[in-house]
This record gives sequence, C-alpha cells and structure tokens, in this order.
Amino acid sequence: MTATIIHRAAFLGLLATAFATVALGDEPPTFRVGVAECDVTPDKPTPMWGYGARHDKLSEGVLDRLRAKAVVIQAGEAKLAIVGMDLGRGPTPAMMDRIRSLVSARKIDTVLICGSHTHHGPVLELTDRPGYGQGKFDDAVAYAKKLPDLLAGAILDADQKLEPAQIRIAGRDLAFNRNRHTKREPKPVDPRLTVIRFDRPDGAPLAVLVHFSAHPVMTPGAVLSFSADYPGALRNTVEQELKVPCLFIQGSAGNLSPNPQAADRGPAAFGRSLGLQAVELVKSLNGAPPVRPTLGVAVDRFDFPTRVNLKSAVNLLLYGRAFFPELVRNILEEYGDGMKTETTTVLLGDQLGVVALPGEPFCQHALRLRERADLPHALVFGYCNGHFLYFPTIEAAAEGGYGADATMSPIALGAGERMIDRALVDLFRLRGKFPGEQPQPAP
Repeated sequence: MTATIIHRAAFLGLLATAFATVALGDEPPTFRVGVAECDVTPDKPTPMWGYGARHDKLSEGVLDRLRAKAVVIQAGEAKLAIVGMDLGRGPTPAMMDRIRSLVSARKIDTVLICGSHTHHGPVLELTDRPGYGQGKFDDAVAYAKKLPDLLAGAILDADQKLEPAQIRIAGRDLAFNRNRHTKREPKPVDPRLTVIRFDRPDGAPLAVLVHFSAHPVMTPGAVLSFSADYPGALRNTVEQELKVPCLFIQGSAGNLSPNPQAADRGPAAFGRSLGLQAVELVKSLNGAPPVRPTLGVAVDRFDFPTRVNLKSAVNLLLYGRAFFPELVRNILEEYGDGMKTETTTVLLGDQLGVVALPGEPFCQHALRLRERADLPHALVFGYCNGHFLYFPTIEAAAEGGYGADATMSPIALGAGERMIDRALVDLFRLRGKFPGEQPQPAP
C-alpha cells in the first residue's frame, strides 16, 4: 500500500489568519460563508440504489424530493465546499473530477460531497457504454451525466453568496441509534449528535449543519419510490423551526441503524424527533464563543489491495446475480486494480476536526478519532467523495457478518485504521504539534 499526503493551498488560510496583523480600523479576520441548494431527483425512472434484492427494478415515483445542500466556507484565501445530498453514496471518481474542474476557477480547492446513504435514491454508477448501462438504462446514464453539473452549480451558487459569518459548534449524546452488526457485548455505538451553526455578524443564524450516524433505511425496501428517508424529515424540521437552510451529513453509520422509540416509528416521526433535538442544540449556542476563523486541509491517497479477486469471472457472475450485471461491471472496473481511496482532513480553528472517508466506516473509527484527536469536536464524514463499501474495524472483520466479511468489505484488512491514523497525524500537524520534524516519505 502507498499513501501520499498533500497539504493543499487551503492551509494558507490558516497561516494568513494566524499571522495577519490588523491595522487600526481594519475589520478583524472572519469566516465568509454562503449556502445554496439544488434538486437531484431523477425526472425519469431509474434503477434504485441500496438493496441488492431489487436488482434492476426501476423507480415508480417520488415520496419526497431528493435535494443537495451546499455550504462554502472561506478563511483567508482558502475555500472549502461541503455538500450534503439525499443520495446513497458519494460521487464516482469521474464525477468528482468533473465537479472539481467546474469549481476550480473560483479557487474552491477542497470539496466534500457526502451522500446521506438513503436506500431510496438512484443508482449513480451506470455509464454510457454497451453492457455498462447504454441502451438498457439510458435514463439512468443521462442522470449520472447531469448530476456533477447540478452539484457544481450549487457550490458555485453558494460561493456567489459569501458573506461574513461566525461558526459555532455543539454536540450531545442521544440514544437514537443502535449497533446492527456485532453480537459481542457491550455493543459500541456513536451516540453523538453534532450541530454546526453558521451565524451572521449580528448572531442571526445563516445555516445549520447536522451530523449524526444511522443508516437511513426506515422506508420499506419494497417501496420503489425516491425518498430522503429520515434525514429529509430531520432537515425539514430544522428548517421549519429555525427558518434557515439545513445540511445533513452522515457519520460512521456502517454498523449503525436508527433506534426509534415507540412514538417515533417511521422515517417522518423519527426524523422529526431527531430534528427537534438538533434545534434545541442549535439554540443552546446563543452567545457561545465562535470558532477562530482559520482553515487547514490535508488530503491523503491510498492504494489498498482487495481481500477478494474482483477480476475473476466467478465473482463477476455472483455479484451480478446479487445486484445486476451492468452495475457490477462498473463497480468492479473501479475496484479491480486495487481500491484507490482519497481521504480529506479539515481543521476549523482550534475546535473542529473533520475526516471525510469514501465509504461506510464502522462507528468505532469515529469513537477512536474523537478519543485521540484532542479537539472539542472531531467528526467522521462518511460516504464522502466516493464509495468503497464498508470500512469495518479489524475486530469486526474477525467477527464476520454483513458489512464485515470480504464480500461486502473487499478492502484490505485494517484499511479503516490506516486512514484514521493518517488523518490523526494530519490534525496534529495542522496545529503545529510536530515542531522540528523532518519531511518523511509516505508509508
């Protein structure tokens, strides 16, 4: 395995703010924040993402519209875009290349595009080639071609709306999720609900980001209609109560499901209950000290081997039967020469660290990051900038079961730990915690 770390120009925002001298009468350093959204609901029937048992059945309608919400954060010259979208996974590599190209002229160097992991969104992977989607699923191929432009458009719209802002963060633990994987006691969960509040200089909220970890699988799988599931109801509740845009970002939900109480059965009721908890947490931030307006970013790239031979004709046949052949051909083409993952680590001020992972991390990765990062808030953004299936812990892989065995977690053993360890180094390095270190070759 090889890894390359890149400290992008976004770190200049950290340096520029940390060492700037403010002349008498000048405005003090501050964040600038803009928010926008777009509709990402397919306008024609497509295969649906999330449940293999559906195979290639086409969607039959819309329960609720699928949306993408974008926030752009600027500190100094550095810009970070975060997109939370009602889709099952992060964009494909080709989509990410297109999005980055479209936003690069506005000097938006870092983008985090995160799927909520709803199991009632469209398949994204089909491409315009015979046997890979062309001819049989042309509407899905057309949707996949259009999606990057929609997402980039939302980012650029948010960038046009930049205005001075402060950032405040709060979190609390709730019994709203459960471990769906392990049979070992005690079963680990990540109960943390975190809100990030973007405020105008007068203290009025500009937008809210809500982070929580639980599979959005409350809408029955037999329903072939598009839906944002509980994150959509959560977001709607926050927006109705606070009258500002709300982004939902999924955390380390690989082994976590919702844990509804009797009164919260179903995605609408559960999402509303969780949304009201988020609203209460947002309101608790009135008068709280803001995050220091600095931004640091590091990007790591890994080339992990796979635990199964994804090029074998037998595996292609078996996966094709479990899902459907055109989807599997696209996915195995991406994974067949190793899983080339990219992770992004972000440091906002001295309060928030974010680690964006392109797949489904088990919750223990988030728990261990929070324990070790020495920050008030440390979050894992799952399903971000790609999708390399499950990232179980080594212990979970040894236990086996869905999401931990090699068929649904073909990435090398320990890959999740390696990505989190590297991100932890990044978070300390971005704070200058390794003085005098010499440049080191990538492991």
